[in-house]
Amino acid sequence: MSQIFSRGKLLLTSEYVVLDGAKALAVPTNWGQEFFFKEQLENKHQLSWTGKHQGDVWLTAQIDFKAWKVLESNNPQAAEFVLNTLRNCQVLGSKKFDTNEGVDVVSNLQFPANYGLGSSSTLMTSLAKWTDVDAFRLNALSLGGSGYDIAIAEANHAIVFQIQDSEPTYERIDFKPDFLKDLVFVHLNQKQDSREGIRLYRSKEKSMTLISEFTQLTEKVLETKSLTEFSNLMQEHENLLSIFLDKKCVKKEFFEDCPVFVKSLGAWGGDFVLTSKFEDYEKYFSKKGFETIIPWNEMVYS
Repeated sequence: MSQIFSRGKLLLTSEYVVLDGAKALAVPTNWGQEFFFKEQLENKHQLSWTGKHQGDVWLTAQIDFKAWKVLESNNPQAAEFVLNTLRNCQVLGSKKFDTNEGVDVVSNLQFPANYGLGSSSTLMTSLAKWTDVDAFRLNALSLGGSGYDIAIAEANHAIVFQIQDSEPTYERIDFKPDFLKDLVFVHLNQKQDSREGIRLYRSKEKSMTLISEFTQLTEKVLETKSLTEFSNLMQEHENLLSIFLDKKCVKKEFFEDCPVFVKSLGAWGGDFVLTSKFEDYEKYFSKKGFETIIPWNEMVYS
């Protein structure tokens, strides 16, 4: 079988406000989603889809891509999402489904689905590559969002992402300050609905000053060389967004006695947070019930 691989993502700055044009810093993860495909002569104009999470099958589906219907599946809702995304590929001009030949597809998500590292975006990027369509347009049609996660999967590299004139743009950058070895990710094990978070953000009136402040924070993060300065910028970022969202930041919610910064990544209240090492930090987080602690160099691809 032929293979495509798309990496997961982490948004370090400008969560939410990236939607309105703020510059954002994002990095790719070591884990991603594998996508295998093989054309076959049997089962004319049918697509056989097997979805796996860390090697374990969670979705099976038989899709007729002429009639565009799910013939059978163990998870009808997920199968309909796959079908609609494939149909969107055709809408965007793909010729992949002009043939009568069948195809076998296997997708394998390498990280737990509740990690929030991009189970959907890695799929969008792989499907776009396979069907030869624009990944940003496919994502906009199928999911929405800023598209920074698509940019990460395409760039396979740390990026500065920004929406300019309603179009997603990104620049590959080297982000390798010495203090990265002191950073860790802690999983909150509370999967957050990013769409709900976006709805909350969208409901609030924003100013260009707010967008500019987050762009400036991102630019300062890119320039900083010290852990102390980086920590202060992360705390400033949290405070600014907390005031705007009228929502407690994650440190006040769970880690008020933590001696270092704790910053939300992505939708507030779930997935991973970023923090730095301190004495007995693993014991500290474990005692609070957060036992998934991953060092920067194990999580981030470089």
